[in-house]
Amino acid sequence: MRRRDFLRSTAAGSFLAALRPELLAQTSGRSSTQGAWNSGSVRHLLPTVSDTQMLLKASFATPLTQPPSLRVDSTTVPSRMTDSRGEMWAFHATGLAPGRRYTLDLKSSTGRSLCQPWELSTFPSPDARPERLRVLFFTCAGGHEALGYVPSVVRNRMFRRALSFRPDAAVANGDHVYWDLRSPLTAQRSGASPRAREIAGGSFNRSDVVLGSENETILKRVAGPQIAPLYGTDFRSTPMFFIQDDHDYFENDEAYDEIVTFPPDGFMTEMARATQSLYYPEFLPDASRPAGLVGASFGGRSLPISESFGTLRYGRLAEVLLYTVRRTMTMAGPSAVFVDPEVEGWLTRRMMATDVTHVVNAPSNPPGWTAGKWFEWYPDVLGADGKLTVDIPKPYWQAGWLKQHDRLLSAMSRMRGRIPLSMSGDLHAIAIGRILRTGTLDLSANPVVSVLTGPVGTSPGGWPSGIRKTGAMPSKHLSVDEQVKPLEQHGFTIADFTPDAIVLRFFKWDINTQSVDALDTLESFHTAELQRPA
Repeated sequence: MRRRDFLRSTAAGSFLAALRPELLAQTSGRSSTQGAWNSGSVRHLLPTVSDTQMLLKASFATPLTQPPSLRVDSTTVPSRMTDSRGEMWAFHATGLAPGRRYTLDLKSSTGRSLCQPWELSTFPSPDARPERLRVLFFTCAGGHEALGYVPSVVRNRMFRRALSFRPDAAVANGDHVYWDLRSPLTAQRSGASPRAREIAGGSFNRSDVVLGSENETILKRVAGPQIAPLYGTDFRSTPMFFIQDDHDYFENDEAYDEIVTFPPDGFMTEMARATQSLYYPEFLPDASRPAGLVGASFGGRSLPISESFGTLRYGRLAEVLLYTVRRTMTMAGPSAVFVDPEVEGWLTRRMMATDVTHVVNAPSNPPGWTAGKWFEWYPDVLGADGKLTVDIPKPYWQAGWLKQHDRLLSAMSRMRGRIPLSMSGDLHAIAIGRILRTGTLDLSANPVVSVLTGPVGTSPGGWPSGIRKTGAMPSKHLSVDEQVKPLEQHGFTIADFTPDAIVLRFFKWDINTQSVDALDTLESFHTAELQRPA
């Protein structure tokens, strides 16, 4: 069976069936590996780095019966098996020199190279003064193509165009997996659908462990195709930073009398943790980040990695604060929070510190816009007239969330000599705006610049205007000057940091009117040049 015929026969809904024949035809035979680099038996390879460490996650076409190793120049780094069958392995190198390019080589237990050697650089030391940094930002790359998401080869082609701009790092902000299990709004066309059970070959057992059971087999069947073919080995020399959002816990964020899906229960947390452990790197330690934050310690002791809260630190030039709002959210009314108070304290201290030129917030839930859904910073809800309003109480929404939002935005705006910038995802759109006011707080002296970085894999029903019956709009709680109103198209953002400015380039691709070939020459449709305030 030809690939385009297979995709048509297995896709859920009308999405792939409705695609132009030439769109699918153009995906045939495309490799997921750039150039002639030989990936050997490596199925996917995703690294992250700091100034002195590297952490790599890799999977192999067939299980390895003996542990592989990683050569970093002349140093041998042992492996750690992250599954129970030898398909998935992690490599953690420490004691490296800052700002140095290393040659890496994956070796079998007999010394045979498992793929072609490649290069990967550590970041500059915290005291270094690099002149520039380029970061790729995107969101919502997950989705099983057999359930109607953009074909993996198309998403990979978009990634390869983004990589052609040679970013120094990439931030994947949330929703790496879509397989909702209980959410009333989405589960019946996602992980609880008959088609999903057919793909998975069964159903998850919530009373069993995730790894080392039948749950592991099912997890690999449903999560693996949403991650491994998208990235392949293309990002082997580009450090990656993965932030988790609601769907990475295998649920949509919903609240009804019969179920409130968050905070995550034990099974949801273990599913998110297992997917991360198998497929993409956690965050490496940072001397400026507390060692005891949620997901960075176990049994009262600090871990060598952090699951939920991380840092992209590039010398004294830039620091990107990476944080999910799902893991530590509470339902405590006026004192409720999205991020744990200790996390909020860390974020505020880093924004007030003076040792870095640019400090950027990268939360999993965006400030600025709302689609009226429950688990947002804002009280806006969709009224009977089809418009967002704050005059109707939003069921289960917590007033404390907005209080924390205002504290964080106030801290961003108070940063002296810095651009208060937020780069987030979740809302399946591309946008940029300046937040001039939040509630009674006047931010106009140094407005918070908020960016929706662009989704990669969104299905037709996943756009806010589809599932929420409204496009993303500024909250009534705010005063927002929108330079680019939210666009429901696939895309990504590239940010260039220099000592005096941040330049943002926005890229979009219209799946309904543009060919896949257009991805190979995609250019930015909007550029925002943000100058540091005096």
